[in-house]
Amino acid sequence: MKIAYLDCFSGVSGDMCLGALVDAGVPVDAIREALRRLPFSGYALEAEKVTRAGIAATHVRITLDQSPHPEHRRLSDVLESIRAGKLPKAVQEKACQVFRNLAEAEALVHDSDPESVRFHEVGAVDAICDVVGMVAALEWLGIQELLFSTISLGGGSVRTAEGMLPVPAPATAELLRGLPTAGGPVEFELATPTGAALLKTLGRPSPRWPAMRVERIGYGAGSREVPGMPNVLRVAVGEAGSGAETESDLVWTLEVNLDDMTAEEIGFCTERLRESGALDAFTTPIQMKKGRPAVKLTVLCAPGELEAMERALWRHSTTLGIRRSLWQRSKLRRRSETVPTPWGKVRVKLAYLGEELLRCEPEYEDCRRLAEREGLPLREVYRAARSAWEHSP
Repeated sequence: MKIAYLDCFSGVSGDMCLGALVDAGVPVDAIREALRRLPFSGYALEAEKVTRAGIAATHVRITLDQSPHPEHRRLSDVLESIRAGKLPKAVQEKACQVFRNLAEAEALVHDSDPESVRFHEVGAVDAICDVVGMVAALEWLGIQELLFSTISLGGGSVRTAEGMLPVPAPATAELLRGLPTAGGPVEFELATPTGAALLKTLGRPSPRWPAMRVERIGYGAGSREVPGMPNVLRVAVGEAGSGAETESDLVWTLEVNLDDMTAEEIGFCTERLRESGALDAFTTPIQMKKGRPAVKLTVLCAPGELEAMERALWRHSTTLGIRRSLWQRSKLRRRSETVPTPWGKVRVKLAYLGEELLRCEPEYEDCRRLAEREGLPLREVYRAARSAWEHSP
């Protein structure tokens, strides 16, 4: 699987993302070709080699001519521009989702709805070019998964169309909820709203450099020259695995102790957590103060689901506090296939340690559906699904 890893030790922005991918080998003309499909003009995309604290990098910038450009754009205006560009479907959908996420973050900050948000910096032509160009560049490289490190935010304040705002800017902070971040190491903005939206929409966090066979490395330059610090975004592109037998990711673990809920209420809460996107939710018997019997409810979730999980716990449990910790998880590589049985199709999950197949498990919900419909024992459907996979060509 072809992956890209963004090392955000000096933050992230749209132009840094583009510069890193160009530096890693994406032709500037391939990006220009994607942007030419958009229904506006009056801009130019330029890429030049620069150095930042002694590291050679590519600086990409969008320059506008003197023709009039809309001062503000609504979400519908931005989406209409992207859809009118006749871009490949995957590029169009991902670019539109980046701006939807931006609009939702701005709406939360201003207590409004996404469509009423008026984009300033992020709605300008250069931001649309950054987003569409980034997605098109990833498609050109054939990237199947984008990973990123802890994001350096910077500090101090930043001047915007709305005045001076603290770093991270409010929209950036909303976009990065649940993702690994760190303040500093300088007193100005390192992570922009556009950069944060690109990471939130297109990638997932990885606490360490992933197991991969590196094929390309690129550096995208930020606009500032910072003494003693390379103001660059590094990207590594290559094949995942490269000898690693397992995969890894990050998960939040949430825990609450409950001694004043009935078993039915706890079961209801657990069901709501799974419906809200929990990877797992389970209980463990415990004893609390004065020997009171209780249960510990544990929830596992992906970084992007943290807020939804906590909201579900507040609403459906009696807890007054939630313990949470971020864990790195090792996983067997998995893939899914569909096999025929005498009563219908069943999905089976295959788990691998490196290239060795360890397990083949039929999907429970598929087997249950067929067993209920046909009046069969569940184990009979399981057996038929496993046999079908074992005898498949």
